[in-house]
Amino acid sequence: MIEHLHPRIIENKDWATALFVLTFAVVAMTKSAYETRFTEFSKLIFSDKYAKIYRDNSHMKSSFTVGLFFVQVISFAFFIQLTMNTFGNASKTDWVLFIQIATFLLYFILAKYLVEKIVAASFNIDDFVELFNLQKVTYRTYIGVLILPINAILFYYDNIPTIVPLAIIGISLCISLYSYFISIKTYQNVIIGKLFYFILYLCALEIAPYYFLYYWITKGSA
Repeated sequence: MIEHLHPRIIENKDWATALFVLTFAVVAMTKSAYETRFTEFSKLIFSDKYAKIYRDNSHMKSSFTVGLFFVQVISFAFFIQLTMNTFGNASKTDWVLFIQIATFLLYFILAKYLVEKIVAASFNIDDFVELFNLQKVTYRTYIGVLILPINAILFYYDNIPTIVPLAIIGISLCISLYSYFISIKTYQNVIIGKLFYFILYLCALEIAPYYFLYYWITKGSA
């Protein structure tokens, strides 16, 4: 008696494995090239020493920042796709979707940065916004590096509880709010002098883009 044979569907995870290896390699090389700086960077959530030492605008375009920016984009793209998979809106092994998410994140971050520079020039607060951006990039990169190993674990783990991505989002938001607190505390003298422009800047470029992004995502998945 010949039993009915069903084709076994094998999910292709090779692309994800290659990306995880690449991003961990970038982190390792960055740590090796900037050992002291990376050590201070790893303590960012416990101390603001790193933010005080590396607060010059020149650090925005350093290989340390650029390398970890790449890690940040890959890490956030993985996390978004894993979260969508957890809530049944996407497959975590869909590499085309991953490229779309990573590309969107890259353009969103860069476009937001360019708009911020234009607005800063209009409000005559260029120097402050450059420093403020460096602070944001630093803490955002820290979050990206922090959740990278978590992404690697969750990617190869089936049936992820919904509480896991929600907890990660909650912790990430807390770290982001903490970064704003540190930035305001560090540059309070500049902010007080241009308080009106700072409030406009926050509303237009720090709250509105994320609100519309959240609305677009929730509207699209509804």
